[in-house]
Amino acid sequence: MDLSNRNIGYGITGSFCTFAKTRKEIQRLTEMGAHVIPIFSYQTQNCDTRFGTAKEFMEEVCDITGNPGIRTLQEAEPIGPKGYLDVMAIAPCTGNSAAKLANAITDTPVLMAAKAHMRNGKPLVIAISTNDALGASFKNIGMLMNTKHIYFVPFAQDNYEKKPNSMVAKMELLPETISAALEGKQLQPVVRG
Repeated sequence: MDLSNRNIGYGITGSFCTFAKTRKEIQRLTEMGAHVIPIFSYQTQNCDTRFGTAKEFMEEVCDITGNPGIRTLQEAEPIGPKGYLDVMAIAPCTGNSAAKLANAITDTPVLMAAKAHMRNGKPLVIAISTNDALGASFKNIGMLMNTKHIYFVPFAQDNYEKKPNSMVAKMELLPETISAALEGKQLQPVVRG
């Protein structure tokens, strides 16, 4: 798996409980030689939570990548015409963001970046993280799975007893999923135990 010198857009939406895992994967991708361009949703930019402050998280990501990141719709839009990304990931991707993506709503920097990137026919990798994946979000996930150039990081139920509808991507499989997506392949199996 060679991701050296690949330009990877890395959209981060508001699944705050997965931020530690996503930070680790950003570190791994940069260690593999990838150029990671972080793209922050408005929630990621503004919400302080029990998992940490928005400012601290964004500073850490920017320090790891050496990139100030994309924070506005205006900064995200040129991704399409300039076509400089090889692949884009949304990791984590909330149920809210998946629903908007499935229904062509582009009201955040991450969604604008995804829309702009996809117009070039290049792969978009989604690392789902939602408490209602097997509920209201199921239809949107299904629509995205059936969309050309969209690939999913394999995912599983994270706590079937207390949260039976919740599913979370196996973030440690993100680099492998990106590598497969660059070859036009979906890493299998998609749903794991």
